[in-house]
This record gives sequence, C-alpha cells and structure tokens, in this order.
Amino acid sequence: MSTSSLLLGLAAMTMTACGDNNGKKSDTDASPVEKTSDTESTSTVLNIRYIDSDSLLANYNLAKDLQEATMRAVSRIDNARQSKGSEIQKFASSIEQKARSNGYLSEASYNADMQKLQKMQQDAENYLANLSRNADNELAQQQIQLNDSIESFIKSYNKTHGFDAILYKNAGVYFNPALDITSDVIKGLNARYNKVGESK
Repeated sequence: MSTSSLLLGLAAMTMTACGDNNGKKSDTDASPVEKTSDTESTSTVLNIRYIDSDSLLANYNLAKDLQEATMRAVSRIDNARQSKGSEIQKFASSIEQKARSNGYLSEASYNADMQKLQKMQQDAENYLANLSRNADNELAQQQIQLNDSIESFIKSYNKTHGFDAILYKNAGVYFNPALDITSDVIKGLNARYNKVGESK
C-alpha cells in the first residue's frame, strides 16, 4: 500500500446535495435563480449554495487530524518494512558469509538456516500485509466518520437557512462566488468539533 493511496483514501469526498426547504429565506441570501416561460404564469425559484471541498479538507480540524493519522499509519508501515528488511538482509548475509568460510559442518545445517530465512521472509510479508489491512480498515472508518460529520452538520446548518441545495464546487462548471458558504461551514464544523473534544 502506497502513501498516495492512503492519502487518497482519506481525501476522497463523495458528491453531496442537501435540501431542507422549509420556506425560510434569509434577507441576506443571494438572489435566487428564476426560470420563467411565456406560457407559464408561475416561476421556479432555486436557492442554491456551494462548498469548496478542497478548502474544507484543508481547514476542517477533524479532516486535518485524520490526515495526520494517515501519515502516522504510513510511517508505521514504512518503518516496519525497513526493520523487517534489515533483519532479513542481516541474516541472509550471515548465511552467505558462513557458507564462504566453510562454517557449515553439514548440508543439513545450511538447509536449516535457509528454511529459517524463508520463514522470516514469509512472516515479514504476513506481518506487513496485516498492518496494511488494519490501516486500510482504519482509514475507511475515518472516511465514514468524516463524511458523516460533514453531512450531519450540513443538514443541521440548512435547517436555519432553508436552501434548496448545497453542492460541492466540483459538481458544476461555474458558481457565482456570492453563493460560496465554505467559510461559514468550516467555522461551524470546527466549533462543533472543538466542543466535542473539550467535553471528553
């Protein structure tokens, strides 16, 4: 498992749209988009906002903490790989040196060391594979935690704003910058996350 795949696992965000239209319209909301036709006397009003997911991930404290946890997991695996590799290489070198100096009194003793070397290699592979699986499972749970935290906050946030939809910026080609609520969302998320941390 590579560093990039672990980071991508944490950084990946699903496209989300939240609607909770209770007819609440703030006086400070940006002008809604109206669609009218010559044959209809009614108009369709959409009250939409967007969030920049890159900025959200870079500034939401939970996302930053999970990213640090990812880096620690990657570091643990790299350190274990280097440690196991060094241990195996050291034993392999001792076998080679012993063989060159006629240190083995019998073929059986040489074969025993070779079998031990193969077992060390297999054990190391199993150990590293287990570490990687555990890291993958942990990162998957962290991704769920992050997504659930953001989605839960957005739903709560929208109850007081009544937007028809809140989208991620990469869901469209262009959004009017006046529709950007990223800063408000980050402030709300961090305020809630800090309160949870203080309550523990």
